[in-house]
Amino acid sequence: MSHDPTPSLRPSACPALTRIVSARDGGLCRIKLPGGELHAEQAIAIAEAASEHAGGVIELTNRSNVQLRGVRAGHEPALIARLLAAGLGPRQFPDASPLASKASCDAPLSTPRLAAADDVRNVMASPSAGRDIGALVDTRHLAAQLLALLEGEPRFAALSPKFALLLDGGERLAALDHPHDIWLSAIAPEQHAGQTWFAFGLAGEPSCTQRCALAAVQAVDVPALVRALLTLFLDLARPEETRMRHLVAAHGEIALLEHLAYRIDFPLRRDAAVDAWRRAPADASLRFGAHRQRDGERWYVGAQPPLGRLDAPTLRELARLAQQTAATLRATPWQGVLLVDVEASAVPQVQRALDALGLIQDARHPLARLVACAGSPGCMKAHADTKADALALAPHLPDDVQVHVSGCVRSCAAAHCAPYTLLAVEPGRYDVYRRVEQAAAQSPSDESGALGAGPATPRFGERLDTHLTLDQATRVLHAARLAYGVSSHA
Repeated sequence: MSHDPTPSLRPSACPALTRIVSARDGGLCRIKLPGGELHAEQAIAIAEAASEHAGGVIELTNRSNVQLRGVRAGHEPALIARLLAAGLGPRQFPDASPLASKASCDAPLSTPRLAAADDVRNVMASPSAGRDIGALVDTRHLAAQLLALLEGEPRFAALSPKFALLLDGGERLAALDHPHDIWLSAIAPEQHAGQTWFAFGLAGEPSCTQRCALAAVQAVDVPALVRALLTLFLDLARPEETRMRHLVAAHGEIALLEHLAYRIDFPLRRDAAVDAWRRAPADASLRFGAHRQRDGERWYVGAQPPLGRLDAPTLRELARLAQQTAATLRATPWQGVLLVDVEASAVPQVQRALDALGLIQDARHPLARLVACAGSPGCMKAHADTKADALALAPHLPDDVQVHVSGCVRSCAAAHCAPYTLLAVEPGRYDVYRRVEQAAAQSPSDESGALGAGPATPRFGERLDTHLTLDQATRVLHAARLAYGVSSHA
């Protein structure tokens, strides 16, 4: 596996802060937010940069990041400079901000090492980490340690920009269905004599129902465990094996655990309690509305812009709201936002302001149950204008039904298999899929045959019908809800 971190060797890599990729509507710049956290001053800087150097469209992503669309040709250096100056780059590069203050197009705004460090900042935690009333442990300090490890180790620049870690503190508000390469989930201390332990697994998610933990380690050993797993991956992976699932398929989990044992000097706990451990269910609906935090005094308030998109003035007003209420913004993996640390007396003010900005605070709202990619106006691979079609679909969506409207088989807007998927085949025409158990167990981006009739498709599930107009697709969704009921999986 090549260990050269030069960005030019990543022609198909995801957008990043210092790697602005071309899209149909202009350049696309993605900003990775540690723990999803976005300070008000940084949000204002993003809004200003989006207005001055891009099309003013800001998207919240399904990994708690932010991206700017429509970056204007020739504005890339100035945009990068503005974002780095706001402290939005890797934290291992404190010299990035003064370097970025030179907004000249000739300034060396990015280096291969800086770009590579930005690529590997893929640690997902709950947006309510440190605040969630149901959490077993506050993961924020541990998450910062893992980010420092990823950014600071030059060798880890060889990891795919999609290689991702999940650090789960047992929060009630958590996204557990993303296909991570390594996941770690807190175990209740009483299960292990008062010690904080983390169960871990490879190439999957902390399932609520299946045996999934390979072993457990004490919290203090988590950084060393992750370092050992990453170096093990880089030592064993062939060039074409870019994700942990490829390594698991090639070697098997037991063999990888045996390799791991030779690389660590702390015990891996594999006993009946770890074997019997199950992650308590999470509740994604808690991303909406006001909820008391674990300190018993302050609250967080969650909302979601329609289809995950904000304009620059709206982001600026969100930042001002956070300043006025001494709150902090956090992006969520459902393309929404939380304001955390809101005083109880300020909750009504925050909710009124979010309503005025057009953000959704009710999980039952149709647009709270729809996900759509950029679509053909922004993406050359999309077959339809999915954003416009999703807005047209929303008033007719069956109650409690969740739908992913995807412009192509890549499924960029949803990292998991949604209960129902509308897959565009041409403008205004969609195939309709229903998730089934074996489909939900795999990443939608893994192409394979669908369970319904027809040619090979992604694992969106059983194909219910093909080449439908929106009206026809709506009727199929209503019929499916009557026939199959409502999925409880968000």
